[in-house]
Amino acid sequence: MQEKHIVIIGGGFAGVNLAKQLGNKKGLRVTLVDRNNYNFFPPLLYQVSTGMLDISSISIPFRTLFIGNKNLFFRIGELEEILPEQKKVKLSTGEVHYDALVLATGTESNYFGMKNIEKNALPMKTVNDAIKLRNYLLMEGEKYTYCTDEDEKRKMRNIVISGAGPSGVEIAGMIAEMRKRKLKEIYPELESERLNIYLVDGAPTVLPPMSEKSQKYTLKILKKLGVIVKLNKMVSDFKEDRVFFKDGDTIETKTLIWTAGVTAMKYKGLPEDCYDETVRIRVDAFNKIEHCDGIYAIGDTCIQTTDLNFPNGHPQLGSVAQQHGKTLANNFIAMANNNKLKPFKYNDKGAMAIIGDQKAVADMTFPKVTLTGWLAWFSWLFVHLLLLVSYRNRFRTFWNWFNAYLGKGQSQGIMIGKFPKDAPLSNKSET
Repeated sequence: MQEKHIVIIGGGFAGVNLAKQLGNKKGLRVTLVDRNNYNFFPPLLYQVSTGMLDISSISIPFRTLFIGNKNLFFRIGELEEILPEQKKVKLSTGEVHYDALVLATGTESNYFGMKNIEKNALPMKTVNDAIKLRNYLLMEGEKYTYCTDEDEKRKMRNIVISGAGPSGVEIAGMIAEMRKRKLKEIYPELESERLNIYLVDGAPTVLPPMSEKSQKYTLKILKKLGVIVKLNKMVSDFKEDRVFFKDGDTIETKTLIWTAGVTAMKYKGLPEDCYDETVRIRVDAFNKIEHCDGIYAIGDTCIQTTDLNFPNGHPQLGSVAQQHGKTLANNFIAMANNNKLKPFKYNDKGAMAIIGDQKAVADMTFPKVTLTGWLAWFSWLFVHLLLLVSYRNRFRTFWNWFNAYLGKGQSQGIMIGKFPKDAPLSNKSET
């Protein structure tokens, strides 16, 4: 029997779960394509950016992950064009033919057309973003210790986080905890100074997708941690060390962390009418793109309105992507054996967000209850450990968390790369 070649573009939650489920399945050859040679765990990126975890705790090379699966292969590269008539894709590293193509590229940061924000803000979507943010925060701390310009120092004391969804809440809470516990130890020069953390959002609440109980609890804890929460505040620009809002208000700052939105991507070779207004690809109940022979889409990049419980499409969550991957894998196996396909139905287990040390919220669906505080925090840790793709990642992450809980912490002060030559040494103090 001739092998069917399945090509997966993107190695996030959806792509990796699809590939792993197809491991060692007879009659199927699988090639996963990604711009990086590793899989990483996006929900814990903010802990890399703040030094709680190192990169190896949340990432693993695809080739290492695929060891023992003789039919799984990896190809590094970026998708440049789909050629449906020829059943092949053009990558930055060459061409690959397929029998079935699966788009699982997820999303990228959405700046809503604001060029200054795209140029100057710090996003939180990739490992590179997390490393850049960590280096930036450490660099600003070092600059602050020798800067003598009080206007500059005032701006450096303000950190603005745009987007009060789970990512924004989690990074605001983590920085607030660092300010309370670690900042004075790492930078004793700042003992008498005050770091101001602003969390801003155009919505009227924090954590808009979650329950009212979770929203109220989160807002209370953030304020208790000293985070300045500004709601109904739509960011419109970021230039000349100032964040501008649509209502005319501004905040002076050197640092804008952007978690305010994401968008899917378009692909050369797919017809325009396969996208909805949010650029997500429309798929049927089996994740197949209509009028595109042998092409599928899973995870955040697609929208599926056939699930009766989610007539407007599923939320863009890792749990949806994970289940997409597993269901499509089972359908590919069913196709190979001429068995009946199973339409996708999302098993919604709830939503979670961590706020700070032993503080979190969790909206459970079975039983239908909202957890807060220590119990929600412990549940968050347990669930996220299980979601990590390898036992090695789970052990390393657990060990780092354990040390942090005991107060030893991770090596938050390591700055990767050279100190930039354009650092403002003109403001250095006399020695």
